[in-house]
Amino acid sequence: MQIFSQYSVYNNITLRESALTMFHGGMGGWWQYLSAEDGNESNIDRQLLRRVWQYAKPYQHRIVIILIAISLSVLLGLLPPLIYRRLIDSTLPNKNYTELNLLAISMIAVPIITGAIQVAQRYHSSTVGEGLIRDLRQKLYGHMQQMSLRFFTNTKTGEIMARLNNDVVGAQRAVTGTLISIITNTTRVIFTLSIMFSLNWQLTIISIAILPLFLVPARKVANRLRDITRKSLDLNADMNILMNETLNVSGALLMKLFGRQSDTYQKFQRRSNAVADIGIRSAVIGRWFFMALGVISATGTALVFWYGGHLVLTGAFTIGTIIAFAAYLRDLYGPISSLANARVDFTTSMVSFERVFEVLDLPHEIVDSNNPNDLINPNGKIQFEKVYFSYNRDANSADITSSTSLSAITRPYARRRDIYATSSQPKQRTKPGPDQHWTLNNINFTIKPGQLAALVGPSGAGKTTLTYLLPRLYDPTNGSIQIDNIDIKNISLDSLSRTIGMVTQETYLFHDTLEENLRYAKPQATAQQIANACKASNLTEFISRLPDGLETIVGERGYKLSGGEKQRVSIARVILKDPRILILDEATSSLDSRSESLIQSALKPLFIGRTSLVIAHRLSTILAADVIIVIENGSVVEMGSHSRLLGSKGLYSELYNTQFKSNSIDES
Repeated sequence: MQIFSQYSVYNNITLRESALTMFHGGMGGWWQYLSAEDGNESNIDRQLLRRVWQYAKPYQHRIVIILIAISLSVLLGLLPPLIYRRLIDSTLPNKNYTELNLLAISMIAVPIITGAIQVAQRYHSSTVGEGLIRDLRQKLYGHMQQMSLRFFTNTKTGEIMARLNNDVVGAQRAVTGTLISIITNTTRVIFTLSIMFSLNWQLTIISIAILPLFLVPARKVANRLRDITRKSLDLNADMNILMNETLNVSGALLMKLFGRQSDTYQKFQRRSNAVADIGIRSAVIGRWFFMALGVISATGTALVFWYGGHLVLTGAFTIGTIIAFAAYLRDLYGPISSLANARVDFTTSMVSFERVFEVLDLPHEIVDSNNPNDLINPNGKIQFEKVYFSYNRDANSADITSSTSLSAITRPYARRRDIYATSSQPKQRTKPGPDQHWTLNNINFTIKPGQLAALVGPSGAGKTTLTYLLPRLYDPTNGSIQIDNIDIKNISLDSLSRTIGMVTQETYLFHDTLEENLRYAKPQATAQQIANACKASNLTEFISRLPDGLETIVGERGYKLSGGEKQRVSIARVILKDPRILILDEATSSLDSRSESLIQSALKPLFIGRTSLVIAHRLSTILAADVIIVIENGSVVEMGSHSRLLGSKGLYSELYNTQFKSNSIDES
């Protein structure tokens, strides 16, 4: 225990201060080595660490425990060579049986105590790592949830999943692996050098004389591996995209119907081969790097043994001392090799954090105003005033609307100097020029509270786009949309969502029970409310025939249900929500006559007491409408009642005679 007391003084270094400084970017001399030669990149990495620290800060007490545990385990791990020295130089020559017993017990006690401390350290480090990554993943998921529909229609789902899974896991390795390794190895080097200097300062100088050689290969390899790592993550994302698109119900069905299994498999082979190739390239570069470090370590060891051997032969050095010194060389060169590799590990692992922060820094297009209004008991008046809309917003966001690569989308917001900005507010838009392609052009109309308005027009006229503007799935490029004389941009998004219910042409159901899909509209709904909604949407008889009733699993995207059944489920879901304003795409042309009849009867009570905006495909809906809005090429060309529009001999009259009149016999 004398040995332990002799060297416990080295435990007095302020590791907590060192670690906090590390997270804040002021990591001392070796940080200059870790950062790139480019001053700007060094500054960015410092900012990246500061941002990572914001996520680590809630766990700072556990970090202190980790640092203490590292310090103790490193110190205990350095005791065995001193025990060997004592054994060879003193205990055995003096035939001291008592000391021999104590040293033997010490050899057993040291690994037991060290192991227990390392278990505690592992518990706390994994708690910090998992907690930090949990917080980061939740932040990323929440941020993506708030992205506009434009983002999801122009980004591949597989790449989004890659950011949430692969990149977040990579960031976790950076915290629980790389940073902990850097702290541990730095501590080990400091303690080892302290002991080595106390044994023989000349041999210690020889040992550390070769340290600059460790830096040369690291500088060459780090940037190269960083680029390879980023490319590898992109290639993995491409592979995930293909798997996501082809291994779901819709993709598999399309693949089988067109007999494209072989072609798709070959495409997957090419992408998976690219992932494997870049993995091999990374591994080979890493192996050359470690080979260079091994040669340098062997050179240093040979020099120490050569000079130390001369000292032993001249009697200036004991055999026990050189054996202890040789053992400490392993404890010195191993951590130094790891620290030399730290630049490689650090730069490659930080790529994952960069990619996660790139997504977090994407601005939200649809956001609440500073003091949004809540709609309390809304009347449901809807007003469009000089509304223009284009899917190509402006030059600042052109890549968001045209690119299907998340990497390309994030690139404008990930410039090296502003990647870590925390503002999520979008840039100020510029007004599109006269050559701008308008999807909607100068839309003006008013729907009074409780009215049923039918949107009529040829395919591609802009009807669906118009209905997407009201719940702010998109914001108009210019103009104003109002509910109860309040601009919807000044209404809170939560309030807007509560006020508006929408039944889209394509019904999406979760792979869950029928009841849970209905409760998605109103989680706190009672069994009676669900039963009433099912009755109103003509689902009761259908549910009674199901073996598990409401507990029946509907399958991926509701594929176990027919088109008409899914539409009635979506109607029941909206009835359960009970919105004041209803938006409906009444697409029933692909259904059989019985399903269509059931849906039509389900829609009648849905319109009662609500302001309704319906993309009408059926003559019965058009005839029941209080006002008919006729759209062509993104503009309102006619508006009025059925009889007035029919008498004007315009587009509505043409559509009536070619599209709707043929349905009148079926509906009568």
